[in-house]
Amino acid sequence: MKWPAFAYAKPTTLDALWAERAAAPADAKLLAGGQSLLATLAFRLSAPSKLIDITAIEALRGIAVTDGGLRLGALTRHADLLRDAEVRRRAPLLAEAAGLIGHVAIRNRGTLGGSLAYADPAAELPACMIALGATIVAASPRGERRIPARLFFTGLFETALAEDEILAAVEVPAAQPGQMTGIAEIARRSGDFAMAGLACSLAFTRGAVSEARLVFFALGDTAVSAASANAALAGQPLSEATIAAAAEAVSDHLDPPADLHGTSEMKLHLARVLTRRVLRSFLASGSAAA
Repeated sequence: MKWPAFAYAKPTTLDALWAERAAAPADAKLLAGGQSLLATLAFRLSAPSKLIDITAIEALRGIAVTDGGLRLGALTRHADLLRDAEVRRRAPLLAEAAGLIGHVAIRNRGTLGGSLAYADPAAELPACMIALGATIVAASPRGERRIPARLFFTGLFETALAEDEILAAVEVPAAQPGQMTGIAEIARRSGDFAMAGLACSLAFTRGAVSEARLVFFALGDTAVSAASANAALAGQPLSEATIAAAAEAVSDHLDPPADLHGTSEMKLHLARVLTRRVLRSFLASGSAAA
């Protein structure tokens, strides 16, 4: 299908963006990678009267090393996460997750900021940001505001961004000694949306789990942190017994809706499978007992 008619603007600075948004109709949309928006236009699921293209705003670009880790500009492409040496060294979970997103063409166009702001519950990156304890940097004419990733995703395709804010960057803590991260998902075909997925970060101290963050995606309206599973691991050495306890505990915080892919019970089964799969990968690496 053809897109509906719309006006178009391409500001090159944040100040120009604020001016464009102030003058634009209420239904105007921001355009970054366009991997979600352009599909809705093609199917006439959305018909904004104006698109504001933010891809020329230099302030939204770049991957920078900071004292605390990384600052990732909103226009960072998925392919950048996959290839960048500093991301692979300081936040390997993001590089691993980027390889699961869609296909090469999507990874070359889709952006970090677009994925997080769209807040698709089946997307990999929102769950990763919660697992890593990242901070979302929102920007507006009033300046910057920092929002913990665990508080940013508020509902189905909904975030904590105010009407006049955009997602400008993400601050990700650097991986620490004794920290292990991993991600796994189950999809019908490579590149499809996940039927169930898990992003995980474990910190170890003297051979025991000192902090666990298991965050599931595609199993609710938002990415879901499995608090009971985290508690089952905390303070314990990683073993087959603690992995089994964590897998059983995931149902305490998951209530996945049935859909075309399967029943709620089937999705809970997949969540347990993913829990065992990711945690056993840590055991297999030999680092979990360090």
